Amino acid sequence: MQAGNALPRPAIEAVIFDMDGVLIDSEPLWQQSEYEVFSALGVPLTPAMCQQTMGLRVDQVVSYWQQRFPQLALDVQPTAAAILDRVALQIREQGKPLPGVVATLQRLQDLGLKIGLATSSPRRLVTTVLTTLGILDYFTLWHSAEGEPFGKPHPAVYLTTAARLGTPPSQCLAIEDSLNGLLAAKSAGMTLLAVPDPHSAADPRWVWADYRLPSLAEFTTAHPLWQHLRGIAAVQP
Repeated sequence: MQAGNALPRPAIEAVIFDMDGVLIDSEPLWQQSEYEVFSALGVPLTPAMCQQTMGLRVDQVVSYWQQRFPQLALDVQPTAAAILDRVALQIREQGKPLPGVVATLQRLQDLGLKIGLATSSPRRLVTTVLTTLGILDYFTLWHSAEGEPFGKPHPAVYLTTAARLGTPPSQCLAIEDSLNGLLAAKSAGMTLLAVPDPHSAADPRWVWADYRLPSLAEFTTAHPLWQHLRGIAAVQP
């Protein structure tokens, strides 16, 4: 679904993907790992509570619950490392690309567009995901918010990725599934294609997305955005 009445301008020269929930259905793996680690430390985590931290860096997730349960004195770095170890193992054992991902990447590559990745996940997990899914070679470059002072919803990871791609943010299309990612990409001044996580799909804030689809499997060549990316479609009023 298209959010506005006109296609974005100027022309898109680069496409920047989020990773978790866009390339791979890793959110359940994150939630299970967080539940196991936090429960062992005394945090009464529930699936609904996990939704509050979607899109955040793992250290931000630990800090988030540390602030809400100060009596538990959570140690951020060891706790984050324990969660990360569990997620990485599950990805290596179960990871596969979400529907439409490989076809979308191939079409973008065929168009000659730059393809980037801007994720809240740590660097070691990025290489695990892209290698496990067999899609590493599609990406011009990837960047983790682990290397930024602030993670999403701050736009830093998107701004740095665009700069490294040599493309102005206004000429970048971001693909996101989380509301924190939505805020980061739009704050960076990018066009946004949202593929909302089902748990947040009814949130009214998704209206800020320029385009919205339930899955990249529906991002076919008949979609107006593909026509714009190819530069061959007339804008419909």
